[in-house]
Amino acid sequence: MPYCHVVFTVPEPLKPLMLQNQQLMYGLLFRAVSHTLLEIAADPRRLGAQIGFLAVLHTWSQNLLHHPHIHCVVPAGGIAPDGSRWIPCRPKFFLPVKVLSKMFRGKFLALLREVFANGKLELHGQLRPLRQSTRFHAWLRELKSIQWVVHAKPPLGGPGPVLQYLARYTHRVAISNGRLLSLENAQVTFRWRDSKDRNRIKAMTLEATEFIRRFLLHILPSGFVKIRHFGFLSNRRRSAALVLCRQRLPVTDPHPAPTLSDPQQSALKRLCPACRSGTLHITRWFSAEQLLNLVVGTRPNYPIDSS
Repeated sequence: MPYCHVVFTVPEPLKPLMLQNQQLMYGLLFRAVSHTLLEIAADPRRLGAQIGFLAVLHTWSQNLLHHPHIHCVVPAGGIAPDGSRWIPCRPKFFLPVKVLSKMFRGKFLALLREVFANGKLELHGQLRPLRQSTRFHAWLRELKSIQWVVHAKPPLGGPGPVLQYLARYTHRVAISNGRLLSLENAQVTFRWRDSKDRNRIKAMTLEATEFIRRFLLHILPSGFVKIRHFGFLSNRRRSAALVLCRQRLPVTDPHPAPTLSDPQQSALKRLCPACRSGTLHITRWFSAEQLLNLVVGTRPNYPIDSS
Protein backbone atom coordinates (compact mmCIF):
# COMPACT_ATOMS: atom_id res chain seq x y z
CA MET A 1 0.00 0.00 0.00
CA PRO A 2 1.39 3.45 -0.87
CA TYR A 3 1.73 6.21 1.70
CA CYS A 4 1.14 9.93 1.16
CA HIS A 5 3.56 12.61 2.35
CA VAL A 6 2.07 16.02 3.17
CA VAL A 7 3.95 19.02 4.59
CA PHE A 8 2.30 21.96 6.40
CA THR A 9 4.32 25.20 6.78
CA VAL A 10 3.50 28.40 8.67
CA PRO A 11 4.03 31.77 6.90
CA GLU A 12 7.00 34.03 7.67
CA PRO A 13 5.16 36.64 9.82
CA LEU A 14 4.22 33.97 12.38
CA LYS A 15 7.77 32.81 13.09
CA PRO A 16 8.71 35.44 15.74
CA LEU A 17 5.51 34.64 17.65
CA MET A 18 6.29 30.93 17.52
CA LEU A 19 9.80 31.50 18.88
CA GLN A 20 8.45 33.44 21.86
CA ASN A 21 5.75 30.82 22.56
CA GLN A 22 7.27 27.54 21.41
CA GLN A 23 5.45 25.11 23.72
CA LEU A 24 2.07 26.69 23.00
CA MET A 25 2.48 27.48 19.32
CA TYR A 26 3.99 24.17 18.26
CA GLY A 27 1.10 22.48 20.05
CA LEU A 28 -1.37 24.65 18.12
CA LEU A 29 0.40 23.71 14.91
CA PHE A 30 -0.13 20.00 15.59
CA ARG A 31 -3.81 20.63 16.44
CA ALA A 32 -4.47 22.67 13.30
CA VAL A 33 -2.77 20.09 11.07
CA SER A 34 -4.55 17.09 12.61
CA HIS A 35 -7.98 18.74 12.56
CA THR A 36 -7.48 19.75 8.93
CA LEU A 37 -6.45 16.32 7.66
CA LEU A 38 -9.06 14.39 9.63
CA GLU A 39 -11.92 16.73 8.72
CA ILE A 40 -11.21 17.00 5.00
CA ALA A 41 -10.55 13.26 4.65
CA ALA A 42 -13.89 12.51 6.34
CA ASP A 43 -15.76 14.80 3.93
CA PRO A 44 -17.81 12.61 1.51
CA ARG A 45 -16.92 15.04 -1.30
CA ARG A 46 -13.22 14.23 -0.79
CA LEU A 47 -12.29 10.80 0.56
CA GLY A 48 -15.16 10.11 2.94
CA ALA A 49 -13.04 7.98 5.25
CA GLN A 50 -11.44 7.86 8.68
CA ILE A 51 -7.70 8.15 8.18
CA GLY A 52 -4.67 7.73 10.40
CA PHE A 53 -1.28 9.39 10.16
CA LEU A 54 2.06 10.12 11.76
CA ALA A 55 3.14 13.77 12.16
CA VAL A 56 6.71 14.97 12.78
CA LEU A 57 7.66 18.55 13.72
CA HIS A 58 10.73 20.13 12.11
CA THR A 59 11.75 23.70 12.93
CA TRP A 60 14.70 24.31 10.59
CA SER A 61 15.57 25.12 7.03
CA GLN A 62 18.72 23.91 5.27
CA ASN A 63 20.57 27.07 6.34
CA LEU A 64 19.47 26.53 9.98
CA LEU A 65 17.03 29.43 10.06
CA HIS A 66 13.73 29.10 11.92
CA HIS A 67 11.26 27.34 9.62
CA PRO A 68 8.50 25.50 11.54
CA HIS A 69 6.71 22.82 9.51
CA ILE A 70 5.12 19.43 10.04
CA HIS A 71 5.69 16.34 7.90
CA CYS A 72 2.75 13.91 7.78
CA VAL A 73 2.98 10.32 6.57
CA VAL A 74 -0.51 9.04 5.75
CA PRO A 75 -1.65 5.61 4.50
CA ALA A 76 -3.25 6.18 1.09
CA GLY A 77 -6.83 5.61 2.17
CA GLY A 78 -9.02 5.04 5.19
CA ILE A 79 -11.85 3.14 6.80
CA ALA A 80 -15.43 3.88 5.73
CA PRO A 81 -17.49 5.64 8.45
CA ASP A 82 -19.45 2.45 9.15
CA GLY A 83 -16.27 0.35 9.21
CA SER A 84 -17.49 -1.85 6.37
CA ARG A 85 -14.67 -1.32 3.86
CA TRP A 86 -11.34 0.27 3.06
CA ILE A 87 -11.59 3.36 0.84
CA PRO A 88 -8.39 3.91 -1.20
CA CYS A 89 -7.19 7.25 -2.49
CA ARG A 90 -7.06 7.93 -6.18
CA PRO A 91 -3.70 6.94 -7.73
CA LYS A 92 -1.03 9.58 -7.04
CA PHE A 93 -3.57 11.84 -5.33
CA PHE A 94 -4.48 12.20 -1.66
CA LEU A 95 -6.41 15.40 -0.92
CA PRO A 96 -6.50 18.77 -2.75
CA VAL A 97 -3.70 20.96 -1.41
CA LYS A 98 -5.60 24.22 -1.97
CA VAL A 99 -8.46 22.97 0.18
CA LEU A 100 -6.00 21.73 2.79
CA SER A 101 -4.18 25.07 2.78
CA LYS A 102 -7.34 27.13 3.22
CA MET A 103 -8.69 25.02 6.06
CA PHE A 104 -5.28 24.81 7.75
CA ARG A 105 -5.08 28.60 7.76
CA GLY A 106 -8.59 28.95 9.17
CA LYS A 107 -8.03 26.33 11.89
CA PHE A 108 -4.72 27.79 13.01
CA LEU A 109 -5.96 31.40 13.13
CA ALA A 110 -9.07 30.35 15.08
CA LEU A 111 -6.85 28.63 17.66
CA LEU A 112 -4.58 31.66 17.77
CA ARG A 113 -7.53 33.97 18.37
CA GLU A 114 -8.65 31.73 21.23
CA VAL A 115 -5.31 31.66 23.06
CA PHE A 116 -4.98 35.44 22.70
CA ALA A 117 -8.43 35.95 24.22
CA ASN A 118 -7.39 33.72 27.14
CA GLY A 119 -4.22 35.76 27.73
CA LYS A 120 -1.85 32.86 27.03
CA LEU A 121 0.45 34.55 24.49
CA GLU A 122 3.83 36.08 25.35
CA LEU A 123 4.32 39.24 23.27
CA HIS A 124 7.67 40.96 23.74
CA GLY A 125 10.09 43.10 21.75
CA GLN A 126 8.87 43.68 18.20
CA LEU A 127 5.61 41.88 19.05
CA ARG A 128 4.76 44.11 22.02
CA PRO A 129 2.30 46.31 20.01
CA LEU A 130 0.18 43.19 19.38
CA ARG A 131 -0.84 43.21 23.03
CA GLN A 132 -3.54 45.68 21.97
CA SER A 133 -6.60 43.75 20.87
CA THR A 134 -7.27 45.95 17.83
CA ARG A 135 -3.69 45.58 16.58
CA PHE A 136 -3.70 41.83 17.14
CA HIS A 137 -6.93 41.22 15.23
CA ALA A 138 -5.78 43.50 12.40
CA TRP A 139 -2.62 41.37 12.22
CA LEU A 140 -4.75 38.21 12.06
CA ARG A 141 -6.63 39.69 9.11
CA GLU A 142 -3.29 40.25 7.35
CA LEU A 143 -2.33 36.62 7.99
CA LYS A 144 -5.66 35.51 6.55
CA SER A 145 -5.01 37.43 3.34
CA ILE A 146 -1.79 35.59 2.48
CA GLN A 147 -1.36 32.08 1.12
CA TRP A 148 -0.30 29.32 3.52
CA VAL A 149 1.80 26.55 2.03
CA VAL A 150 0.71 22.92 2.09
CA HIS A 151 2.83 20.68 -0.10
CA ALA A 152 1.91 17.14 -1.15
CA LYS A 153 5.13 15.30 -1.98
CA PRO A 154 5.25 12.25 -4.27
CA PRO A 155 3.70 9.20 -2.56
CA LEU A 156 5.98 6.87 -0.65
CA GLY A 157 5.72 3.52 -2.41
CA GLY A 158 5.19 1.17 0.53
CA PRO A 159 6.44 0.10 3.96
CA GLY A 160 10.08 0.00 2.83
CA PRO A 161 10.31 3.63 1.68
CA VAL A 162 8.25 4.72 4.70
CA LEU A 163 10.69 3.08 7.11
CA GLN A 164 13.59 4.60 5.22
CA TYR A 165 11.98 8.04 5.46
CA LEU A 166 11.23 7.67 9.17
CA ALA A 167 14.78 6.50 9.87
CA ARG A 168 16.14 9.66 8.23
CA TYR A 169 13.75 12.27 9.56
CA THR A 170 12.05 11.37 12.82
CA HIS A 171 15.02 11.65 15.17
CA ARG A 172 17.35 13.94 13.24
CA VAL A 173 18.59 17.26 14.59
CA ALA A 174 18.91 20.55 12.72
CA ILE A 175 22.23 19.59 11.11
CA SER A 176 24.11 16.31 10.87
CA ASN A 177 27.86 15.92 11.28
CA GLY A 178 28.13 14.90 7.64
CA ARG A 179 27.18 18.41 6.53
CA LEU A 180 29.92 20.12 8.57
CA LEU A 181 32.91 20.99 6.39
CA SER A 182 35.29 22.96 8.59
CA LEU A 183 35.85 25.02 11.73
CA GLU A 184 38.59 27.58 11.14
CA ASN A 185 39.28 31.06 12.56
CA ALA A 186 36.08 30.93 14.65
CA GLN A 187 34.02 30.28 11.52
CA VAL A 188 31.92 27.23 10.69
CA THR A 189 31.41 26.09 7.10
CA PHE A 190 28.68 23.60 6.21
CA ARG A 191 26.82 22.24 3.19
CA TRP A 192 23.26 23.26 2.46
CA ARG A 193 20.72 22.79 -0.33
CA ASP A 194 19.32 26.00 -1.80
CA SER A 195 15.69 25.29 -2.69
CA LYS A 196 15.42 28.70 -4.38
CA ASP A 197 18.23 27.82 -6.78
CA ARG A 198 17.06 24.46 -8.15
CA ASN A 199 18.19 22.62 -5.00
CA ARG A 200 21.86 23.22 -5.72
CA ILE A 201 24.30 22.14 -3.01
CA LYS A 202 26.29 25.09 -1.69
CA ALA A 203 28.67 25.90 1.15
CA MET A 204 27.79 28.48 3.81
CA THR A 205 30.24 30.03 6.27
CA LEU A 206 29.01 31.60 9.52
CA GLU A 207 30.70 33.08 12.54
CA ALA A 208 30.77 30.39 15.22
CA THR A 209 28.51 32.43 17.51
CA GLU A 210 25.92 32.83 14.74
CA PHE A 211 26.11 29.14 13.91
CA ILE A 212 25.48 28.28 17.58
CA ARG A 213 22.61 30.80 17.76
CA ARG A 214 20.92 29.21 14.74
CA PHE A 215 21.43 25.71 16.12
CA LEU A 216 19.91 26.66 19.48
CA LEU A 217 16.76 27.92 17.75
CA HIS A 218 15.80 24.28 17.21
CA ILE A 219 16.12 22.92 20.74
CA LEU A 220 12.53 22.12 21.68
CA PRO A 221 11.00 22.86 25.10
CA SER A 222 11.71 20.21 27.70
CA GLY A 223 9.31 17.28 27.41
CA PHE A 224 7.76 18.44 24.13
CA VAL A 225 6.62 15.52 21.95
CA LYS A 226 7.62 16.17 18.33
CA ILE A 227 6.30 12.89 16.87
CA ARG A 228 2.55 12.36 17.24
CA HIS A 229 -0.06 9.93 15.90
CA PHE A 230 -3.64 10.74 14.91
CA GLY A 231 -6.81 9.10 13.64
CA PHE A 232 -6.74 5.32 13.60
CA LEU A 233 -3.01 5.46 14.40
CA SER A 234 -3.56 7.38 17.66
CA ASN A 235 -2.41 5.61 20.80
CA ARG A 236 -5.92 5.02 22.16
CA ARG A 237 -7.33 3.55 18.95
CA ARG A 238 -4.36 1.92 17.26
CA SER A 239 -4.66 -1.70 18.43
CA ALA A 240 -8.32 -2.21 17.51
CA ALA A 241 -8.16 0.05 14.44
CA LEU A 242 -5.22 -1.76 12.85
CA VAL A 243 -7.00 -5.10 13.21
CA LEU A 244 -9.99 -3.61 11.37
CA CYS A 245 -7.71 -2.10 8.68
CA ARG A 246 -6.09 -5.47 8.01
CA GLN A 247 -9.50 -7.09 7.72
CA ARG A 248 -10.74 -4.49 5.25
CA LEU A 249 -7.63 -4.09 3.11
CA PRO A 250 -7.64 -6.22 -0.06
CA VAL A 251 -5.33 -9.24 0.19
CA THR A 252 -3.34 -9.82 -2.99
CA ASP A 253 -1.54 -13.00 -1.92
CA PRO A 254 -2.57 -14.93 1.20
CA HIS A 255 0.63 -17.03 1.04
CA PRO A 256 3.50 -14.68 0.15
CA ALA A 257 6.89 -16.14 -0.63
CA PRO A 258 9.60 -15.82 2.02
CA THR A 259 11.26 -12.44 1.88
CA LEU A 260 14.92 -11.54 2.19
CA SER A 261 14.24 -9.96 5.57
CA ASP A 262 14.74 -13.42 7.09
CA PRO A 263 18.52 -13.79 7.74
CA GLN A 264 18.68 -17.43 6.68
CA GLN A 265 16.81 -16.88 3.41
CA SER A 266 19.00 -13.89 2.66
CA ALA A 267 22.23 -15.78 3.36
CA LEU A 268 21.22 -18.75 1.21
CA LYS A 269 20.82 -16.48 -1.80
CA ARG A 270 24.22 -14.79 -1.49
CA LEU A 271 26.85 -15.64 -4.07
CA CYS A 272 30.44 -16.44 -3.14
CA PRO A 273 32.43 -13.16 -3.34
CA ALA A 274 35.45 -15.04 -4.74
CA CYS A 275 34.10 -17.15 -7.62
CA ARG A 276 30.75 -15.33 -8.03
CA SER A 277 29.10 -18.62 -9.00
CA GLY A 278 28.88 -20.76 -5.88
CA THR A 279 26.24 -20.17 -3.20
CA LEU A 280 27.16 -19.38 0.39
CA HIS A 281 25.80 -21.82 2.98
CA ILE A 282 25.31 -21.24 6.68
CA THR A 283 27.57 -23.44 8.81
CA ARG A 284 27.36 -21.63 12.13
CA TRP A 285 25.62 -18.67 13.77
CA PHE A 286 27.48 -16.27 16.09
CA SER A 287 25.93 -14.03 18.71
CA ALA A 288 27.13 -10.43 19.00
CA GLU A 289 29.14 -11.34 22.10
CA GLN A 290 30.80 -14.35 20.45
CA LEU A 291 31.70 -12.34 17.37
CA LEU A 292 33.24 -9.58 19.47
CA ASN A 293 35.28 -12.13 21.42
CA LEU A 294 36.63 -13.58 18.17
CA VAL A 295 37.66 -10.16 16.89
CA VAL A 296 39.03 -8.68 20.11
CA GLY A 297 40.32 -11.89 21.63
CA THR A 298 39.13 -11.07 25.13
CA ARG A 299 35.78 -10.96 26.80
CA PRO A 300 34.35 -7.42 26.85
CA ASN A 301 34.07 -5.77 30.24
CA TYR A 302 30.58 -4.38 29.56
CA PRO A 303 27.31 -6.31 29.18
CA ILE A 304 26.19 -7.33 25.70
CA ASP A 305 22.79 -8.75 24.89
CA SER A 306 23.63 -12.04 23.18
CA SER A 307 20.06 -12.81 22.23
